[in-house]
Order: sequence, then C-alpha cells, then structure tokens
Amino acid sequence: MKSLLLLVLISLCWADHGLDNYTQNHDRVIHIQAENGPRLRVEAEQAKVFSHRGGNVTLPCTFYRDPRAFGSGTHRIRIKWTKLTSDYLKEEDVFVSMGYHRRTYGHYQGRVFLKQSSDNDASLVITDLTLEDYGRYKCEVIEGLEDNTAVVALELQGVVFPYFPRLGRYNLNFHEAQQACLDQDAVIASFDQLYSAWRGGLDWCNAGWLSDGSVQYPITKPREPCGGQNTVPGVRNYGFWDKDKSRYDVFCFTSNFYGRFYYLIHPTKLTYDEAVQACLNDGAQIAKVGQIFAAWKLLGFDRCDAGWLADGSVRYPISRPRRRCSPSEAAVRFVGFPDKKHKLYGVYCFRAYN
Repeated sequence: MKSLLLLVLISLCWADHGLDNYTQNHDRVIHIQAENGPRLRVEAEQAKVFSHRGGNVTLPCTFYRDPRAFGSGTHRIRIKWTKLTSDYLKEEDVFVSMGYHRRTYGHYQGRVFLKQSSDNDASLVITDLTLEDYGRYKCEVIEGLEDNTAVVALELQGVVFPYFPRLGRYNLNFHEAQQACLDQDAVIASFDQLYSAWRGGLDWCNAGWLSDGSVQYPITKPREPCGGQNTVPGVRNYGFWDKDKSRYDVFCFTSNFYGRFYYLIHPTKLTYDEAVQACLNDGAQIAKVGQIFAAWKLLGFDRCDAGWLADGSVRYPISRPRRRCSPSEAAVRFVGFPDKKHKLYGVYCFRAYN
C-alpha cells in the first residue's frame, strides 16, 4: 500500500513538472513572436493610381525586411506581380524578378519593368497602357519562407457608353458583347466603371453585359419603365446570366486615342459606302463608335451634323446643348441604323498618328 501511494505521488509531481515545462515553453514561443513582429512587410503608398490609354504609370510597392532574420543581402528576394480578376479568384502573371533574372508574361512583354529607385523598391512601371491594363494588381515579395502582398488598382481616364448592334436591342450574348466593344475601339466595361459613369450622370434604361458576366443598367432619374418611379436612383442589377444563351446590350469603355477625330467636309451627302471611301481618300478611316464617345467626353468635341460611323450607325456629338441639336443635355446623339444606300448624311473620320 505504501508503494502504491509513493508511485501516485511521484506521478503527480512529474505531471505538474511536465505541465510547468510545457507552459513555460509555450509562453516563450509567443513572447518571441511578439517581440520580433513580421519579418517581411509589403506596402503600397497609394491604393489607386490614375492614367489613360497610351500613357505610362508606376504601380507603387515597397517592402521592409528584418536584416537580423535574413541578413543584409537582397539577392534571394523574389518579386512577383500579378493581375487579379474582378472576383479575385484568378490571377494573371505579369512580371517576376529574382536577382538578375527577369520574366514578363503575355501582352505585357516589352512594356513592364521594376522601377528600383532603392533596394526595397518593388514598384512596377507599365508603359504604353492599353484598355486591357485596367484593373487590380498584386505585388508579392517572397524571401525564404516569408512572403507578404499589397494590392494596387489601376484606373484609366475614359468614358462608358451603352451599345447595341444593327440587329437591335438585346441581341448579344456575353462573348458577342465582348467582341462588339472591341470592334468599336473599346472593351467591355467593369462594374466600377459603370458605377463611376452613373455617378457622373449616365442614365440608360436598357440592361447590358459587364466584364464580370453580370447584367446591369444605370438609372439617375427613376421612372416607370425603368424599375419604377418610386425607386431610388442607382445601378440596377439583373444578376448573372448564361453567357452563351442570354442576350442583352453591352456597356463598353474606351479611353484617350492617339490620332485625329474629325467630321469630313464634303460637297455632298453620302451613302455608307461613299462615306467609307471618302475617309480613305482623305488618308483616314471611317470612325468607330468608341472614338466619337472619346472625342466628345475627353476632348469636348461638338458638331451638329449627323454622320456615318463604321458600324453603320449615324450619330453626332454635342458638348454644348442648344436648340435643334441637343437642347436638354450634352450627349452623343443617336440617329439610328439607316439604310446604307440612303444619301442623307456626312461622315466622321479618324486618322491615327504614326
């Protein structure tokens, strides 16, 4: 009986002693982590940067490292830039750097490089910006087992415009909508771009595709045919639809162009084919819908003459509202898609600069 009691006492003492050791070790690990803090930190000085098509931009990114943990050299640091999709579920590789090794991906080749104004500068320079460059970018810095990230949004100056083809409204599936915007010197707009345009006064009562696959439309003046007269202004959301089978209009986005947009002075009115040839004879091409919207919004182009455009539509841009042109608002006025044989209109041309 004494032997059994002695064994129990020894076991209890060992358990208390082991528990004390475990607690001390556990506390010591937590204390070390709190003392050291993060060994690698990545920051972006600006959450958003602004530019325009054809411009250059720097996406800011700076990293801070603990030299006690990594040493003084930076040759083992890996810097990776990716572009995020609107839902953050996918990433597109843009640029990777490690030591003297560099790699650029896709349509960014020849247009991106690290700024490297200091040893801890991971900022990315993008030159000759395209409409597709718009979006959110992630800067990731990796050293050993440590890594950290920062996200920067690249915004482009431009204009959002609704679009439908000659076939009429609600005739585009998502893929056709993407192509329709490209054909008009534009890209399909994002929700953020449409929201910004709505805040700027865009009001359109027909639903259109956006780049994330959703279908929405902006209303600044609520009325019965557009969601109801007693509803609040806003961007109406139809939700996500089948990209192959569902058919809607589309909202496109375009930005500055490098060229000259103009109304061609011609002695007579023109059919569509004559308009195309007249621009060619003038060393230009018939203008696209995205170009007339960019000239109107970004350059203040104003002309009270209806003219043919490349898609067979007839429009004219008014930046100064007045009687007989656009008495109530500044807008690109839409005449329609007339018979291409009608000899009733002038033409808008575009000459790209070399």
